[in-house]
Amino acid sequence: MSLITTDKRRIIIGLGQTGLSCARYFRRRGIEFAMCDTRQAPAAAGAFSTEFPAVELRLGELDGDWLSQAQELVISPGIDKRHPAIEQAVAAGAALIGDIDLFCREAQAPIVAITGSNAKSTVTTLVGLMADRAGISVGVGGNIGTPTLDLLQQPAELYVLELSSFQLETTHELRAAAATVLNVSPDHLDRYAGMQDYTLTKQRIYRGAAVVVANRQDALTQPLLAQGVELRSFGLDEPDLKQYGLRHCQGKLWLCCGREPLLPASDLKIRGRHNLANGLAALALADAVAIPREAALAALQDFAGLKHRCQWVAELQGVSYFNDSKGTNVGATLAALEGLGATLPEQARLILIAGGVGKDQSFAALNEPLQRFSRDVVLIGRDARQIATEVTSVRPHFEATLQAAVNRAQALARPGDIVLLSPACASFDMFSGYAERGDCFVRAVEALT
Repeated sequence: MSLITTDKRRIIIGLGQTGLSCARYFRRRGIEFAMCDTRQAPAAAGAFSTEFPAVELRLGELDGDWLSQAQELVISPGIDKRHPAIEQAVAAGAALIGDIDLFCREAQAPIVAITGSNAKSTVTTLVGLMADRAGISVGVGGNIGTPTLDLLQQPAELYVLELSSFQLETTHELRAAAATVLNVSPDHLDRYAGMQDYTLTKQRIYRGAAVVVANRQDALTQPLLAQGVELRSFGLDEPDLKQYGLRHCQGKLWLCCGREPLLPASDLKIRGRHNLANGLAALALADAVAIPREAALAALQDFAGLKHRCQWVAELQGVSYFNDSKGTNVGATLAALEGLGATLPEQARLILIAGGVGKDQSFAALNEPLQRFSRDVVLIGRDARQIATEVTSVRPHFEATLQAAVNRAQALARPGDIVLLSPACASFDMFSGYAERGDCFVRAVEALT
């Protein structure tokens, strides 16, 4: 018998990690719901039926008439809200929300909200570490680690959320204490109508924010502000008042707030200019929610970086190997090329391993930094040939596996060079996700002699 009756309950669409967290949230609050998924056999179906034996579960093609019975459709990030059955239900009066709105209805502590095409996880982790170093009980989650609704299980004085564009599509009630769009570059264009649509979705994070932190060197991050909203900015140039940036002081490059030196860039463990930008963004957000500066700087100084994000793997015969498997779009790979390329010794070069599922991106922007920093690119995956037609500034080499690509890169490398896995593509043609791809790269490097 259906759980959707005359009082119009909720339907969760998408039986993944987010969908399960929504189901548990409703159960804890005694709210009836039903669950559905577009797949015939999602991996979590058996566990869901065991945990929720009385809850209706429908699998396969979505039924617009059935969905139209609901008052609220709680949609998981991986589900496109433009699905005809979902549009039918919305036209019939169903509200379309996500787990972020459910979280915001109940969360009592301030929220720091972070999005961007790249570096979201690094900055989210950094702000969480800064709060923790200051003795603030902090819940960190969202698109990274813990599902957002699960954060409500523990008391917190601050929440730090990484939010994807997919999550922001159904977010209406965020009202963050501080919010940022770190950067915007082409990504997920197979889901959005174009860059304007994608950018506007990212900027939904600013709705109702008390403090907005924008990247002053990326116009697509800068919003039209409502009256009373405070704007702060970060960038890799010299900062003005209430801005965060870089200055040369006492013969060193420093991270600064206005004219105040905060930390020498050389004191950071994370490498590359893109990571200086990440550190500046995290400091701006920390200041916006009154995390003590001393604790924030100490956490930044100690931070060694995240796995699969320009992660140093090994140095073999004078060649350094870096795992940036999380570089799933062109913008991320550009940041890695610029960041690591600037650290190369004179005459040394960077050998890029790239390829996978291209997501309808253009790869032409890779030509300029590759011409400056590289001589070879090793290509793998479904769209390797497409990349080679657009990236013409370096020699392409094609390999069928990541292990073979690493072997080829080793053969091409000379002492002082860097071998960088930064695919600029999704991984699902060859791997279960970017993490498996990155782990495979690490194993391949460890196997080198």
